[in-house]
This record gives sequence, C-alpha cells and structure tokens, in this order.
Amino acid sequence: MQEDRELLLELFHAAVDAARPGPALAGALARSPDPYPERVWVLALGKAAVPLATEAVAQLAARGITPAGGLIVPPEDAQSPHPSIEVVVGDHPVPGARSAAAAEAVERMVRDVRPGEEVFVLLSGGTSSLIGAPIRGLTLDDLRAAHTLLLGSGLDIARMNRVRKRLSRWGAGRLARALAHARVRVFIVSDVIGDDVASIGSGPCSPDPTRAEHIMALLIETDLLEAMPAAVRTLLDRTSRGTVPETPKPDDAAFRGVEIAIIANNGIALEAAAAKARTLGLDPHVRSRPLRGEAAVCGARIVERWIAEPLASAAIAPAGRARCVLAGGETTVTLGEDAGTGGRCQELALAAAQRLAGTERRMTLLAAGTDGRDGPTDAAGAVVDGTTWKRIREAGRDPATDLARHDAGTALAAADALVRTGPTGTNVMDVVFAIVNPLAD
Repeated sequence: MQEDRELLLELFHAAVDAARPGPALAGALARSPDPYPERVWVLALGKAAVPLATEAVAQLAARGITPAGGLIVPPEDAQSPHPSIEVVVGDHPVPGARSAAAAEAVERMVRDVRPGEEVFVLLSGGTSSLIGAPIRGLTLDDLRAAHTLLLGSGLDIARMNRVRKRLSRWGAGRLARALAHARVRVFIVSDVIGDDVASIGSGPCSPDPTRAEHIMALLIETDLLEAMPAAVRTLLDRTSRGTVPETPKPDDAAFRGVEIAIIANNGIALEAAAAKARTLGLDPHVRSRPLRGEAAVCGARIVERWIAEPLASAAIAPAGRARCVLAGGETTVTLGEDAGTGGRCQELALAAAQRLAGTERRMTLLAAGTDGRDGPTDAAGAVVDGTTWKRIREAGRDPATDLARHDAGTALAAADALVRTGPTGTNVMDVVFAIVNPLAD
C-alpha cells in the first residue's frame, strides 16, 4: 500500500499548490481594472501573510509603485519583502503577548494611513489569534481563556468566530471602521466552509450580522456561557442591554469603501487534486458536501460510505481502475480533561483506521490540513490503511484508548503514519482523499 500513500501525497501537494496565495493574488490583481493610487499600504494577516505580502509588493513594483508602508503578521518569523513593511509575529492558536503587540502594530499603521489612500488587506486563516487583543473591558487573560475554551468545545470555526470576533480589538468589522477614511481592498484566502467573509479571520473588514443576544443564546445552547470568564459574560450582557455599543452592522458607513474578493478556497484545491488524479490514472470523484462535525465520527462514516459506493457504481468506474474520492472541509474535536496529542485530521484518520482494520476492500486514506499543521502539532495529518490499526498495536499501544482520549498523534506516530510537510504558506481548510482499489476477481 506504499504506492497508494505516495499517490495520495502527490494529490495533497497538487491541492496545496493550487491554493498558493501568491499566484492567486497575482491573478486577482490582474483581473482588476481599477487604477492604483500613488500611495498603497500593505497589511497582511494570517498563515499566508508572507507570500501574500511578497506578491503584493511585486505586483505594485510592476506598476511602478513603492508601498507607502505596511505590516505583516505571520505565525512565524520571516523576512519582509520591502523595507517599509514591518513584520510582527503573533501567537497561534491562542493569542498571547506577541498577538497583543501585533494588534498594537496594526494600530500604528492605521494611524499613518492618510485620507483617500489605499490599503491592501491580505487576509488568511489564523488571523483571529495572531492579532488577538482584547476590546475594552476585557484582559488578555480573559481573551486567552475564551479562545482556549472555544478551541476545545467542538464548535466549528464559523460559530467560534461569531464569539471570538466580539472579544477582539480588530474583529467584527472594527478594522474597516478604523480605516473608514481610506479605500480598503480585501483579498482573502478562505479557511471556512462556505467562504463566509464575516467568519474568516473574525471578519476584521466585514460587518457582523449577529447581535449579542444571539451569541449568548449560542453559548447557552452549547453549555459554554457559565464557563466563560466573568468579564466576557458581563460584556455580552451589557451589549445586549444597549449599555455597550454593538459591533458594526451592514449599514455602517465604514464599509462603503471596502471591496472584498475571495482569491483561493477549498474548492480550488479539490479540483486541482482531481485533475492530478486523472493524470495518475485514477478515477476521481469530488464530494460536493463539505466535511464537518466530530472528527472521529466523520472518519468512521467516510470509510463505511466510500468503501460501499464503488460497489454501487461499478458500471461507471472503468474496469480495474482505482477510484479516488476527494472531500474537503473542517471537522471538530470536543476535548476532554485528559486530552492527548493530535489534531482533527489525525483523529479523523485514526477513526478511519479503526474501520479499515480487517476490511476486504483495499482503501488508503489521507487526512491533512492544507496549512501543513494539524492542531498544536508539527504534522499536517496522516495516511492510514487496513494495516495501521494493527501496526499501532504491534508498537505496544492501545489505539482504541488513544482514540478515546484524543491522543491520535501519539498512536499514528507509533505506526509511522503521520504526514509532515512543514508550513505550506496557505490555508484552505482540510482535505481528505482516499484511493479505493477494486476487489480482486
């Protein structure tokens, strides 16, 4: 099954390459008919901040424009593509002192932008944490506690960001309000299902469609309200009663000068993987429904459905040709008190390995984050097959126990099943690819 593993890794790299932020931004700017003013600022935030800023500088230079200034906030240290653009590293996945410093750097840049000038806001996943600083009435500890609680809650990123944006200095359209005197062009690498611009990066330049009472209802429904810091509960209560101003809404004048474009997303990555699969002699099928829900449940269901489907569609797939199923999205993991090491892709893969153990039909599955990092680990995800569960046992571990306590990373490492790519410079959610081979005659 090593050959199938290598094929899946080829598909993964094809997906990531198609979502490279630099070429995506170059294409978006090439399609834009609008003239550029003499002074353009570059504000790049998120996991794809460096390649986006680098491409923006190159595109401006091609038009004879020198950046007026700017800021890059990535998760790791990097070199600036231009002397006028500062680099300030933020914290991820939970905001910390570096994130607070990055938020201050945003403030300094915003103050320097003159009326009528243009700002390129280059936004990608991770922004919520990287420039995470509390709004007035909260402390950094309050914000950190809220982020930590939400990350382990099992909520998807859209619902998490409905909460996080309200607590963040630059979330929920507050950056657009601060730049209301300028023209703002937002270019987004999407890391959320449905490409909801109000959710991506906590929507710093997008109006917030929800109200405080909606957020309180969400937290009550998910049993999270009482676990939130007292200051967060007080803030939401005061906002719902009108003693604290609501977040900027769609009719706010701050958004009149804002233009937003999605330049890369999960769909682009999946189509590229499908094209690559065809060149490799596979029969690709892209799932239209995005992956969501608990990672372990999703992993088990994928195996059950994807193994059965080729049998039902045998007349469609060419005889003897391996079927390749491609899906994307973002699952969740609800952590317990004694959680181990891993991420949502690793947990999905381990649950899939359990279902694959002992199956007659040969199936190899890859689950990985397109950013090259799955949860708080150095692995992008994992590749598993019908032998993985047994190999974990042979290494002296109990994979069922590891799955139950969310220690998928340790279990998969024991079977040499992890995929390590390093940071990819993009982030368009997760992908799950499987090669299902035909039954022998």
